[in-house]
Amino acid sequence: MSGSFGNEVLAQPERGLAVERAELLQKLRHAERVSQALREVGIALGTTFDLDDLLELILGKLTELVEADRATLYLLDEANDELVSRMVVGEEVRSIRMKVGHGIAGLVAQSGVPLRVRDAYKDPRFERDWDVLTGYRTTSILAAPLKNHVGRTIGVIQILNKRGSIEFTTEDEAILSALSTQAAVAIDNSRLFLSLIQKNKQLLDTKGELERRLRDLSLLFELERATGRASTLEELAQPLLSLSAKSTEARGAALLVAEEESGDLVEYVFDAESPETLRRIGVKAGEGLLAAAMSRGEMLHVKPGARSPYWHERVEGTLPFSVDAALVLPLEGDGASLGAVALFGSAGSRSFTREDESLMQLVAANVSTAVRLFFSTQSRERSERLTSIGRLLSQVIHDFKTPMTVISGYVQLMADAGDAKKRHEFAEEVLKQFDVLTGMQREVLEFARGERTLFVRRVYLHKFFGDLRRQLELELNGLPIELKLAVDTKVVARFDEARVARAVHNLARNAIEAMEAGGVLTLAGRLEGQDLLIAVSDTGPGIPPAIEHRLFQSFVTLGKEGGTGLGLAIVKKIVEEHGGNVRVKSSSKGATFELRLPQPELMEKKAPARKTAKGQRSTP
Repeated sequence: MSGSFGNEVLAQPERGLAVERAELLQKLRHAERVSQALREVGIALGTTFDLDDLLELILGKLTELVEADRATLYLLDEANDELVSRMVVGEEVRSIRMKVGHGIAGLVAQSGVPLRVRDAYKDPRFERDWDVLTGYRTTSILAAPLKNHVGRTIGVIQILNKRGSIEFTTEDEAILSALSTQAAVAIDNSRLFLSLIQKNKQLLDTKGELERRLRDLSLLFELERATGRASTLEELAQPLLSLSAKSTEARGAALLVAEEESGDLVEYVFDAESPETLRRIGVKAGEGLLAAAMSRGEMLHVKPGARSPYWHERVEGTLPFSVDAALVLPLEGDGASLGAVALFGSAGSRSFTREDESLMQLVAANVSTAVRLFFSTQSRERSERLTSIGRLLSQVIHDFKTPMTVISGYVQLMADAGDAKKRHEFAEEVLKQFDVLTGMQREVLEFARGERTLFVRRVYLHKFFGDLRRQLELELNGLPIELKLAVDTKVVARFDEARVARAVHNLARNAIEAMEAGGVLTLAGRLEGQDLLIAVSDTGPGIPPAIEHRLFQSFVTLGKEGGTGLGLAIVKKIVEEHGGNVRVKSSSKGATFELRLPQPELMEKKAPARKTAKGQRSTP
């Protein structure tokens, strides 16, 4: 007995050590599982950007480590002061929402302190609604706050029903605290990443919008610059249609306007494959897409393959390309449509987009303004021309004095001449003056019609100034004024002889009237570089400072009797029509007017008559 009892006494410590060793091994394996779970979560944090996958991993590991039945993660909706999560009920995904401060999770979110509940149904803080909805029976609960890097609560992790035990332990709480920290980091990183993605998207959207705005502004600037120089409707339509088609990748474009004087509708058509020329089509009211948009006053958008009821065989059917898609906008005027502008797509082309619509609305507004200004300018120019005709006639009548004086002088000489040859020479001079009068008449008609035609030809300076000298000597007859010439007689230049002679006569007449007490009138002509320089100088009192800065404006005069104030304005116009300029130098000892006419090509060989770029007629 004694021996058996002793063995039992010796065996008890050994059994105690075995139990202790088994418990330690169990704790060690548990610690390893916790460590392994934390490593896996840490690796996932660095390699996974999918927040749902990451949180699913964390909740799965947490459920496994604390031996719970399930785990739920709630995120804080600060705007509504609620906790939000999702759960699956049958086949339906439902959102769980609870107010902060209500329920176990709500209280943890409010206090920021973990909570352990042994028996949920005995705890008055527990809300049974979701158990009733799902049929699930909650017993024990462990909930811990999710806190970000600055210690702010952003959500709650709640785990339910400890398997094999009545309640969760402090060790379970420590594991939950560690993994909730990882979850908070994952959520913060995800939100930061999503924020960066969103901001990047906003930047890209802003960049795209700025690029579109820049494109629109560039287009409008180009339109403004191009249409501002237009002197005809065709010159107005060409850049407008070309730039619009290019900006929207359209196959063609068209502009419909009603001509101001006749009211006839004219459609200008641009073909992207033949960009240098515009096609002109006469259109009747109601014919075609553009006329329909004009009469209806609203945009027409024809999708690819959809035949519009306004399509017209005589208009769209005759275009140089097939019309499969169209975007047509009316041009708004003062209370009525001025016309319409359109983009066309050929067969198989893409549909015009909202961006195209927005761009063409800007274009249509710009073109409406350009067309109104064009018609207004034309109307004003016609009105000004008609108003100026009477004033111009008074200038022509004033200018008649020179040829009439010459004619009178030669007629008197003819009366006294007994030699038939002399009378013939005088008669030739008289006929030349009638040519001058005819030229003045032609200029009045050209001015009334708005024409600017020059008769440019080769002119020998010695002959040109010789004729001027003979004519001016008759006008100077009996006056105490000496006429001098300083002319390079070897020069052959190109200009409109009659118009430039008229300009010199105007300057010479002003110089003569300025030298009431007598003096010297000097005419000079020579080449300076590529310019022909013609100068008219006098020894009079000079030009008063009060009018010197506006000397070449119409109707500016020194107050002389019978003066119209058009002489110098016409001189400036004649010189500028030649592409040149006029300058004046004045002092108390006299004034000098210098006319510079460009001579880029001094042609010595004869060439056939041709039309110049500015509509000037040119002969050898």
